[in-house]
Amino acid sequence: MKKFKMCIIFICICAMIFGLAGCVQRPDDDSEIPERTVLGFSQLGYESEWRTALSNDIRRAAARAGVQLMFDNARQQQFNQLRAIRSFILKGADVIAFTPIVEDGWDNILEEARMAGIPVIIVDRKIETENEELFTAFIGSDFHSQGVKAGEFMVERFAYVEGPIRVAEISGMPNSSPAIGRAAGLREALAEHPNFDIVISVSGDFMRSKGREVMETILREMPDIDILFAHNDDMALGAIEALEEHGIIPGEDIIIVSVDAQRSGLEALQQGKINCLIECSPHIGDKLMTLVFNIVNGEPFDRYTYTETRVFIHMDNEQDDET
Repeated sequence: MKKFKMCIIFICICAMIFGLAGCVQRPDDDSEIPERTVLGFSQLGYESEWRTALSNDIRRAAARAGVQLMFDNARQQQFNQLRAIRSFILKGADVIAFTPIVEDGWDNILEEARMAGIPVIIVDRKIETENEELFTAFIGSDFHSQGVKAGEFMVERFAYVEGPIRVAEISGMPNSSPAIGRAAGLREALAEHPNFDIVISVSGDFMRSKGREVMETILREMPDIDILFAHNDDMALGAIEALEEHGIIPGEDIIIVSVDAQRSGLEALQQGKINCLIECSPHIGDKLMTLVFNIVNGEPFDRYTYTETRVFIHMDNEQDDET
């Protein structure tokens, strides 16, 4: 009896499967099955928590949008990115996107993409090019604005201090647009405040280990600093480790300002170890997919798309957060 019931169940399941299959509408013989949009994306590497979050967000967004993603990790080497982009061209990607490790050196490969008729989207970081028409669009953050906001916090935080106020800077990878923009923005914000003095600026390559190493150097060469400005959370957290090993209380003995506002950075802000966080959101995957579809379908799109930048301030600094 049990075998008989199982047979009936099996027959019913088969009938449902074939029945559903019969409901699927197949295209006519002379019609074409729509192909998936193919996006080739070259990520510069995984130097930070932020970079990993960006890569994961783009992967998830592509899966949700039904985009076929060809993903490449350049491992911090421009040569690897050039090779990946050329591979995307040869494979006939519909759109190519990449996060440039440095600003210059892209004109030749972008010309190859243009000759192949493949639009290119610059993601996160900007490039320097002799011909702006070589790329189709940019999506990312306003790094200069982030530096300005960091400087504005410093000015407000030390509004009643005559000075001199000594600022140490741990900058990002040299010749990268985030490092260039954030450094320029900071200096613009402090230009009319001569009581602020940027006494040292050293690259930490956006890496936590380098942030710690650079902070050790700063403490040896410029021990009496009032503010530390780190170009990302990973370097700030590495610097905090070095400060604590030297018995210096981060957030109290030295005011710390950082950019990113990732989970680990927000936790340090909550603990009072970071005083101010400038947001740089990695969650741009959905916007990127929308941009890809608009380009492929010939629909209107903004050539430059910037993400929102918020400022988060520890409660002991008079405000909780501001936009």
